[in-house]
Amino acid sequence: MSELNVEPLEWQNQFFQRLAQPWQLLDLFDSIPGVYMYIKDLHGRYVRANRVVADVVGADDPMEMVGLTDFDFFPPAIAAQYVAEDKRVIKSRESLANQVWLVPGHDGVPRVYLCSKIPLINHDDEVAGIAGVKRPYELSDDGSSGHSRLMSVVAFVTENYSKQIEVGDMAEHVLLSVSQLQREFSTHFGISPIRYLREVRIGMARRLLESTDISVSQIATDCGFYDQSHFNRYFKSSTGLTPRQYRKRFRT
Repeated sequence: MSELNVEPLEWQNQFFQRLAQPWQLLDLFDSIPGVYMYIKDLHGRYVRANRVVADVVGADDPMEMVGLTDFDFFPPAIAAQYVAEDKRVIKSRESLANQVWLVPGHDGVPRVYLCSKIPLINHDDEVAGIAGVKRPYELSDDGSSGHSRLMSVVAFVTENYSKQIEVGDMAEHVLLSVSQLQREFSTHFGISPIRYLREVRIGMARRLLESTDISVSQIATDCGFYDQSHFNRYFKSSTGLTPRQYRKRFRT
């Protein structure tokens, strides 16, 4: 530090100001597998997203997302949840760390991610937007036995969502009582085991509605729902759209 003629923070600021395109640093996020990175303005419009995000929303190139919002890529109810959290960060001017989200993967299965967001402050000391990252929960530094058990439950649900499984089956898989599993799941993930199972089923149904012509009734059966009315009710509650409305809008 003795070689510096100014304070470290000032020297650091001067370094970034000398860069012609400092945002090129964000290109590094394209080389981190499984990690989401995005920047949005105050109106929720994407300024930058890495390739992982683009792949999930079906964009051929991240630049296709610039200027668009979550409502252009996700069902209304899901997009509204993302936007609501962004607005909390903007209003409070405070970061959010390690918020649990269920995020669909390439196969449609919602996986557990930890999301962190920060407000972006401009030269007028005003919030100009937000930046966020999401990383898979299994990459967290939680090495507890509870963490291992829960990830085993997640894998069990992924493999058996199409069957008529209940919370008792999940608990038995990891040698816990139902109450123990419910408590651990809620503590770590902020949701109940039965809701996670339901969201996995909805996620797989979304993928089938997007990519196949299979009937809605068959999709309900294939994804583990008791009947089509049961499926329709939970699907609309999760996405804000009926299965047919969803297919009409998102069929690729």
